[in-house]
Amino acid sequence: MKTNGFGNNLNNYYSPSYGLLTLPLLRRRALAFMEKGSGAEYRLIIGTDSQPKNGHGVDFITAIVIHRVGFGGIYFWKRIIDEKKYFLKTRIFQEAALSLICAEEILTVLSNDGFTKYDIEIHVDIGSVGKTKEMISEVVGMIRSSGYSVKTKPYSYGASKVADRHT
Repeated sequence: MKTNGFGNNLNNYYSPSYGLLTLPLLRRRALAFMEKGSGAEYRLIIGTDSQPKNGHGVDFITAIVIHRVGFGGIYFWKRIIDEKKYFLKTRIFQEAALSLICAEEILTVLSNDGFTKYDIEIHVDIGSVGKTKEMISEVVGMIRSSGYSVKTKPYSYGASKVADRHT
């Protein structure tokens, strides 16, 4: 069973600045943030991190980061608690899959505002050091074949810093 802690609506997001948000309200907040710095460069980043919950499933956090390059940013996140047991490799692929699902949701919501797959970066919490190094080519290939650019550690702060903060 999957839950999120926000009334079990898996489409609800949370923002440190704005509290609980539905996807349409997230869109309005994101666009308002970008309108304030209309001449700035922006990066739209999606990353997921996870943490096993003492043998009782896994806590997955997906973050949406809107980075105003050189001037900070805002972020939104959602939680999915999956009571299923995951091994490391399966958990990493699930993180990537959740980021891709979120990217498609965000793309659907923002497509009328001029956003495309090329405007979204997927950040994955894997790198060339550690237990996940053998998985880099598979996970990066999965994301690139879906049409998105991808960043791994140490450049994947959307997953390894922002989403990790809430696991």
